[in-house]
Amino acid sequence: MPSPRTARRRADRREDVKRSLRTATAALGIALASAAGCRRGAERPQAVLPTPSSPPGAPANLLLITLDTLRPDALGFVCASGGPCGSAGSNATPAIDGLAREGFAFPSAVSPVPLTFPSHSALLTGRLPRALGLRDNGQLLPPEPPTLAQRLAARGYATAAFVSGYPLHSAFGLDRGFSHYDDAFDSGKGDEPERKAGATVAAAKAWLADPKAARSPWFLWVHLYDPHYPYEPPKEFRRPGARGAYDGEVAYADSAIGELLRAVAATDPAPSPRSVPTLTVFAGDHGESLGEHGEGTHGFFVYDSTVLVPLVFRFPGRVPVGSSAAGARLIDVAPTILELLGVPAEPLDGTSVAGLFRKASPAAAAPAYVETYQPWLSYGWSPLHAMRADGWKLIDAPRPELYDLRADPGERHDRFADSPDEARRLKLLLRQVQDTAAAPVRPAADAEALARLRSLGYLGGSTPGAEPPASPEGLRDPKDGAAIREILTQGDELLRRGDARAAATRFEAALEQDPDNRFALHRSGLALLQLGQLPRALSRLEKAVRLGPDQPEARWALASALERSGRLGEAVSQWEEVVRLQPKRAEAWANLGSALGRSGKTKEAAAALAHAVELSPRDPDLLARLAFAEFGAGEVAGAARHLREESERRAPGAFRHSGALGILLVQLGRTDEARPYLERSRPEEPEYAEASLQLAILEAEAGRETPARRALAEALRVSPTLRGRARGDARIAKLLP
Repeated sequence: MPSPRTARRRADRREDVKRSLRTATAALGIALASAAGCRRGAERPQAVLPTPSSPPGAPANLLLITLDTLRPDALGFVCASGGPCGSAGSNATPAIDGLAREGFAFPSAVSPVPLTFPSHSALLTGRLPRALGLRDNGQLLPPEPPTLAQRLAARGYATAAFVSGYPLHSAFGLDRGFSHYDDAFDSGKGDEPERKAGATVAAAKAWLADPKAARSPWFLWVHLYDPHYPYEPPKEFRRPGARGAYDGEVAYADSAIGELLRAVAATDPAPSPRSVPTLTVFAGDHGESLGEHGEGTHGFFVYDSTVLVPLVFRFPGRVPVGSSAAGARLIDVAPTILELLGVPAEPLDGTSVAGLFRKASPAAAAPAYVETYQPWLSYGWSPLHAMRADGWKLIDAPRPELYDLRADPGERHDRFADSPDEARRLKLLLRQVQDTAAAPVRPAADAEALARLRSLGYLGGSTPGAEPPASPEGLRDPKDGAAIREILTQGDELLRRGDARAAATRFEAALEQDPDNRFALHRSGLALLQLGQLPRALSRLEKAVRLGPDQPEARWALASALERSGRLGEAVSQWEEVVRLQPKRAEAWANLGSALGRSGKTKEAAAALAHAVELSPRDPDLLARLAFAEFGAGEVAGAARHLREESERRAPGAFRHSGALGILLVQLGRTDEARPYLERSRPEEPEYAEASLQLAILEAEAGRETPARRALAEALRVSPTLRGRARGDARIAKLLP
C-alpha cells in the first residue's frame, strides 16, 4: 500500500501527463544563463552568418540522416578537432567529416535515452521520451504530438523514410506523416532484422530519382543501423585494434552516406536562383559503451559513452560553418529544423539551437535529462535517471553518482560524497523535469486496435504495466548487478546459438542469486521449452509475465507454451495481451487468429487474421493463413480470393496451395478457373490427393476419359481411402480400376 505522500505524488504526475517541459526549461534556462558549457573538444572559430541566398522560410528540401549506435570518437572530424579518437588514433569518415566541415557541428549532443526507438521519437517530435510514454524499443508512439513528417507534409512536402533496423519498423508508429515508409529488412537474425547501409541507400536513391515521388520540397529521412552489435563490417572497411570491427561498421556506413549525398547533389546539378536548397541534418541516436563501466553495448547505464552523439546541420547560405561544445540535445533537432524552414510550432521540450549559429562565443549548454528503464524492464532492478548541467552530471540511483565532466570526461571519479552542493543542485533540476514531464506508462494500443479486440469479445479493458517504486531504494542498483548480468549475457548467447541445455544452466545460476529476475525467468522458460520440459517452462514464463505484465515478448513465449500444453483458452488470453501491447505487429494478430481457430472460434480467427493482413499486406504467408481461416469459417469466396492473391505475390514455382485454390474454385462453381490450379497441384501439397480427385471429375464431365483415369489413379495412389467416394460418384465410378 503506497504512503499518502507517494500516492499524492503519483496523482500529481497523472494530472501532468499532457503538460510539456517548457516550464522546467524556462526555469533551468534562468538558473544557468551564465553557465559555461561542458567542453569535450577544441572550439572551432565560428563564421559570421552569411547573407541568405533565399529568404528564411522559403521552401527548402530536408535530408535527415541518422546513424544508429554512433560514438562521436568514431568520426574523423571529432578526432581532428581535439576530441577523443577511436581505433588507430584517427578515423577517416570522409562523408560525415565533409558535412561537419561544410556545416555547423555539435560533437557531443545528448540523447535522452540510449535506445533506438525512444531516441528517434525524441528527435522527430522534440519531446522527451518520458513525455511520450516511451521507455523501451517495441512500444508505440502516441498520436500526439505531430511528428516532423506530419508537420512538413501539412505544408506540402513530399515525405519518405528508409529505415534499417527493426526497432523503427512502421508497426511502432514513426511512419506517421511519411507518404512512403520503407522498412523492408533483408538481413539480420531473430526478432531484430535489419538492412545493410548499401541496400537502404540504394532504395533511397531510387526514390530520389523518381520525379513524381521526390517532388520539391521534399523531406527524406535515411536511417542506417550498421554500427549496432554484432559488428560485421565488410572486410575492406575493418579497422585495426580491439574496436576495429565497430569502427569498420561506421566507416562502411560513411561510404554509403557518401553515395546518398552524391545522389542528392545530382538532383540539382546546376544550382540556380530558382533551385530549392537542401538542409542536411546528420545525427547519431545514442552511443555505444564498448566495455566502459562494464557495459558491452548500450541501454543499461547512462554514462556518456552511450548518451553522447554527434550532430551536424548543413544549410548553405543559412547556417554558418562552425562548431560548438555546447551540449545540444536530440530533443532540440526538430525545433531547430522547424525554425530553419520557417515552420511555426508550439513550445516543445526541446528548443531551437539556431541562435548558437550566430554567436561568436560559446554558449551555455542547456540542461540535459537522460534516463533508462532497461534495468527495471528487463531485470526488475532500479531504473536510472541523470541530469547534465554546467559541466556536472548526476546519476540518480540507489547509490547516486556525481561527476565533474570537465575534469573527468570518462566518469571515473565519483564526486557525490565530496560535492554535496552540486549534487543537491542537480537533484533539484532532475526533480523539476520529472515533476513536469513524467507520464504514466500508457498501454501501447490505439482505439482501432482496442475496438477490434473488443469486437472479438475477448478484451475487457487495458491496464498500464507495472511501475517501479517512486523511490529506487529497495531495488538493486544496476552497478551491483554486473556479475549477474554477465551470467545472463552468457546464457543468452548460448540460447541464440542453439545450446539450450548450457543456457538453462546459466539461467539457473542467475536465478539462484536473483529469483525475480525477469530476463532470467523469460529466457529460462524459452530454454526449458526447447528441452521439452513444458511444466517447468510454463512456471517460469507465468512468473515472468506476473512480474512484467507489460513485456510482450514474455507474454508471446507464454502464449506459445500454453498452446503446446493444450491450454488454448489461456493461450488466446495471452495473445490478446500481446496485440494490446503491440497492436501493429501483424504476426501477433496472426498468432491470435491461429489460437482462436484451434479453439473453435472460427469467425473470430478469420477477423484476427484479416487484421494481420491489413497490417502486412505484402506478406504471402499471412494471406495463406487468412485464406484457410476463412475456409474454416465457411467464407469460401474470401478464402479463394486470398489464395489467389497469395499466388500472385509468390515467385514462380513458389506457390504451394494450387490444389487448395482449385478445390475452392470448384466449390464456387468456377470450374474453368479451377482446372489450371488443379493441374498445377504437386504431391508435396496437403491437398494434392483431393485436387487430383476433383480434376478427375472435371475431366470426366468434359468427356476426356483418359486424363480422367490418370487423375483418378493418382488420387487413389496418394490416398486409397478416396476409393469409397469415387465408387459413390457416378461420374467417375466407372473409371475405377
